[in-house]
Parts: sequence; structure tokens; C-alpha cells
Amino acid sequence: MKFNVQLAHNDETIQRIIQLRYLILRQDWQQSIESATDELEATSYNAYIENENTDIIACGRLQINTNNIGQIRFMAVAKSEQGKGYGEKILQFLEEKAKLLSLEVIELQARENALIFYEKQGYQMVEKTFSLWGQIQHFLMSKKLIGL
Repeated sequence: MKFNVQLAHNDETIQRIIQLRYLILRQDWQQSIESATDELEATSYNAYIENENTDIIACGRLQINTNNIGQIRFMAVAKSEQGKGYGEKILQFLEEKAKLLSLEVIELQARENALIFYEKQGYQMVEKTFSLWGQIQHFLMSKKLIGL
């Protein structure tokens, strides 16, 4: 894991991040690239990792919700890079950013296949929530940041 986490600071980088989100989180379910973004990009914090070829290989986003709650969204790691710790690095980076912003809790909607990953990072299952496109079960998970 020789690559560092960076924060996106321009539209070109965000577009490259959205492309990775689309490839990992949307394409296999025949969804549009537009479904890999929303109106909160400009007010959120997009973290990413590039490889030596400047390809974005991992990403995740922190958005600020009400009541000092942050939400992690759009976590994605390139298929060829999964299992190498890049998702963990992105998540830790976003948690540190949340602490700097004085957020008290981070929530996220985890896909069923990612539950163990998030549990290993200290997230607790709150409840079964929705099934995306009627195919991908999600679960609300939460982690308190106070005192960490």
C-alpha cells in the first residue's frame, strides 16, 4: 500500500472519481453514470487514491448531514486492487476528516457483501434498510467518533 489518500479539489478529479464509482457500483447492474453522483458533490469531501499511472484505484465520499452526523457514500475500489487495504485507507482518511469537522457519528449504507469490512472498521449494524434496484440489500451502519 504505497499510495496516499488525497482530497479532490477540482471538477476533473471528481469526474474521474465518478467514473470509478460507475465501474464498480453501477455498471454491472446496467445503471447510468448519473446514478453514481448526486447534487451534494460540491459540499462533500471526496477522498481518492491514485496509482503510479495516475489512475484512480479507490475512492469514498463524506457528506455532512444534520445533527453532527457524517455519511460515507460511494466507497469503491478498482476490481484489480480489492483486498489490498485501499478501502480501509480511504475510510480512515474520511473518519479523520469527520473528526476535524467535529462530527459525532458516521453513518453509511453498506451493501450486504461489505458488512464484514465495515464491522472490522468498528461500524455497528443498526438495521436492514433498502434493496437497491431490487437486487442489492443495504444495511444502515453507524460508528461513534466521540472519544476516539
